[in-house]
Amino acid sequence: MIRSAIGSRLAAFSLLLSSLAVSAGPPEMRGAVEHARLLGTIPLSGQLFHVQGVEVDSAHIWVTSANRWTGRGYIHEFDRATGKILRRVELTDGPRFHPGGISMSGNSIWVPVAELRPNSTAVLVEIDKNTMQVRRRIRVADHLGCVAASGRTLIAGNWDSRLLYIFDLTGTQRVRVVRSPTRARYQDMKLVGDKLVAGGLLTGRSGSIDWIDVASMRVARSLQTGATTGTGLLNPARTYTGEGMAVEGRDLYLVPEDGPSRVFHFRMDETLAAL
Repeated sequence: MIRSAIGSRLAAFSLLLSSLAVSAGPPEMRGAVEHARLLGTIPLSGQLFHVQGVEVDSAHIWVTSANRWTGRGYIHEFDRATGKILRRVELTDGPRFHPGGISMSGNSIWVPVAELRPNSTAVLVEIDKNTMQVRRRIRVADHLGCVAASGRTLIAGNWDSRLLYIFDLTGTQRVRVVRSPTRARYQDMKLVGDKLVAGGLLTGRSGSIDWIDVASMRVARSLQTGATTGTGLLNPARTYTGEGMAVEGRDLYLVPEDGPSRVFHFRMDETLAAL
């Protein structure tokens, strides 16, 4: 009787797992990025914590991460070809230890470092990508979780990117605040031409990458994103655009997992390169 009861419970549990797997769809569908194909992954060696943002050039990958247990934040530099860590710089600024989505403009990498709560404070840090030395800091009376940079313009999103702060770094450093045109909770964003390309979350297992016209703040195009299949307890299934996103022409780089982490390299359709 006992064995029969245990067997019945195991069978019911197995049936439940099967039904969940069917409803979630096959792994390749759960992990899809619309109008893009996965070319491969780059494992990142070296200690990473809660991953936030990513940026790339021809030779390097930069990733920000926050150690929420110790209240410390970092930017990590990796060799793009091998994934080996080259340098790590701490960015902690008093109670501000949470670095967010990052962006490169020229030889500068811009990083928002904020308190880990909404309606708090942040500092926008400009880092020389060659020396990894801080060039300047801009203090802001709000949590900023991501920033896009191009020339003298910065666009930063606050908590869940409900508001977008547009900085004009010429002269008096004017700041304009606008509401996000979408409901996506942007985590990382880049300025590409006259478009703001922003990646974020819609639900726990879905997200989007949006091309937003900077002049009108209207969405020109959106890609829907799914979730990874996960690699175990440390890295369960995560929305691809839940954390770091970088764009390089038609190439898309996503880093959704905490350390140990990897870069997912996608190639977008040709039609998207013209946006």
